Amino acid sequence: MEDLSLHILDIVENSIGAKASRIKIKVNEDMKRNLLTIEIKDNGEGMDKETIKKVLDPFYTTRTTRRVGLGLSLLAQATKESEGNIKIKSIIGKGTSVKAIFQYNHIDRKPLGDIEKTLTTLIVGNPEINFIYEHRRGDVKFKLDTKKARESIGV
Repeated sequence: MEDLSLHILDIVENSIGAKASRIKIKVNEDMKRNLLTIEIKDNGEGMDKETIKKVLDPFYTTRTTRRVGLGLSLLAQATKESEGNIKIKSIIGKGTSVKAIFQYNHIDRKPLGDIEKTLTTLIVGNPEINFIYEHRRGDVKFKLDTKKARESIGV
């Protein structure tokens, strides 16, 4: 994938497939610590410990339409290319958290990309899901909560 926003799109699609009704996406650009962190948390079906061990294998998937599951394995590869790592936590019936950490100024770190387009695609295509997006860059923080936004306009 060309940029990190496409990785976010892919992982969030996994959350949607896991029947999540609430998905939180956090992006933190911490230049002081030279880290870019992307975290995606959902309240979907979750995974058992055996599945968590397998999800970074590109030849493992729970899908029946194809035999490979590249989303998490490609994200893990992208973190490694920029001297970072990936952490996955999940509880059956509670949801999953994927945290990808990148060295911010690493020459091989992919750009964040068109996060606005990614969010628009997700929100417009899945209006029943509560998306929470937080983006922090240094001391500046932006937050969008689609549930609160709908409530504020009476939808």
